[in-house]
Amino acid sequence: MSTKFFQNALDRLVSARERQARRYINGAMLSMDDAQLKELGRTREELKREGAQTYIF
Repeated sequence: MSTKFFQNALDRLVSARERQARRYINGAMLSMDDAQLKELGRTREELKREGAQTYIF
């Protein structure tokens, strides 16, 4: 198999993990209050729209 096949597979794997991490972070940020989110330049609606996983401490 060519190196391009493996590079594409690695790129897809990294992309999937980045999306998973973003959902996890969004879930954690949803536990913050609106003032904290505003300080970070984010809104609750924006985080929900991007998708979020439940964050358990």
